Amino acid sequence: MIAIIPVAGAGTKLRPHTYTQPKALIPVAGKPILGFIIDQLLENGVREFVFIIGYLGEKIKEYVERDYPNISKKYVSQEQREGLGHAIWLAREVLPKKSEVIIVLGDTIIDVDLKKFLSLDGSALAVKKVMDPRKFGVAEFNDEQQIVRVVEKPSIPRSNMALVGLYKIRELQTLMQALDYNIKNNIRSKKNEFTLTDGLQRMIESGVVFQGFKVDNWYDCGQKEILLQTNALLLKRRKKSPSYKKNLHNCIIVEPVHIGKNSTIKNCIIGPNVTIGENAAICDSIIRDSIIGSYTKLNDVVLFNSIIGSDSEIWGSSQSLNIGDNTELDLR
Repeated sequence: MIAIIPVAGAGTKLRPHTYTQPKALIPVAGKPILGFIIDQLLENGVREFVFIIGYLGEKIKEYVERDYPNISKKYVSQEQREGLGHAIWLAREVLPKKSEVIIVLGDTIIDVDLKKFLSLDGSALAVKKVMDPRKFGVAEFNDEQQIVRVVEKPSIPRSNMALVGLYKIRELQTLMQALDYNIKNNIRSKKNEFTLTDGLQRMIESGVVFQGFKVDNWYDCGQKEILLQTNALLLKRRKKSPSYKKNLHNCIIVEPVHIGKNSTIKNCIIGPNVTIGENAAICDSIIRDSIIGSYTKLNDVVLFNSIIGSDSEIWGSSQSLNIGDNTELDLR
């Protein structure tokens, strides 16, 4: 089983943070989103990886090489962002023709029994019931609960089962042929992209059978609010809270909280649901439901529902902020 992880997106909804780093590397609960995805795959026996990189792709490569030096990995560059289908199609040259693949979006945390999903006989698409299917790729089922049609962001949905960004493909060559046909014939979505959904639909029309696999939940971490929700969820699920008492001086900690190495916290109330990066310095502050980057300095602030990038400095603020890397604010 080979994992294909597309991480070429620009992450426009998470700006200003994604001006300086890919959204897959934004930290939640003390680890980049991509790290949670790789670890989950490794825990379930996946040993080979193909990363589709693009915008700030060198940072993806640096992270993977540094933190996962021993995994089998290849990189494919998507120079122009022409959709997920195009990104997967670009990987055709580095994949063995008879391989079976799992595709996982690199900015999505999925609450799923991955071992059970991987053990399914045949190809499968992970799905979840949603309130407004028009925002997603949608799967339609027959009476035998087999997927008979998939549609990208339908204006009039016939199903409320959304595709969540997790795909198990046994017929890899059929997928590549379907994507190749769409690209050569310029079959694009309303957003002028080559979608993976259109490729999957062509596979269904050729006779490939897809099972639907319902997941408990999923978090597309491309928006500030969902990123903070994901941070809170993963903090609560930690099996063991880290020891950081030596970093604290006259502080109150309301778990769950993650404090990175070499960070110093003085005269503060921290938590709940707070992630602080490495080498941060925070003094005389109250912080809850927030993500604070590495090497950031905060003094006399009250923050809630905030994301503060790395290498930032803030003095005297009481509000919700969304501040990118290398920012200096004096709000006294």
